[in-house]
Amino acid sequence: MINAASIRDREVINIRNGKKIGIISDVEIDFEQGKITSVIIPGPGRFIGLFGKDNDIVIPWSSIRKIGTDVVLVDMDDPDEPDNEDE
Repeated sequence: MINAASIRDREVINIRNGKKIGIISDVEIDFEQGKITSVIIPGPGRFIGLFGKDNDIVIPWSSIRKIGTDVVLVDMDDPDEPDNEDE
């Protein structure tokens, strides 16, 4: 079983492109259902948990594909890459 404390500080990698997204700093929990709904990675420019919260990357739990001992693998669009559906 996974709990919120055990998933923190793990590196997140996107399986679509192999990019490192960052390290999990927090989780969002639905207390009514007792489930983690998403993980949060600090955005660029965040300093010791301060400043820049608006740039945090929120990854829905449904995007997580595998939780390993060192990393979390996710399947999601890269927000930095242009949409290539028209090609």
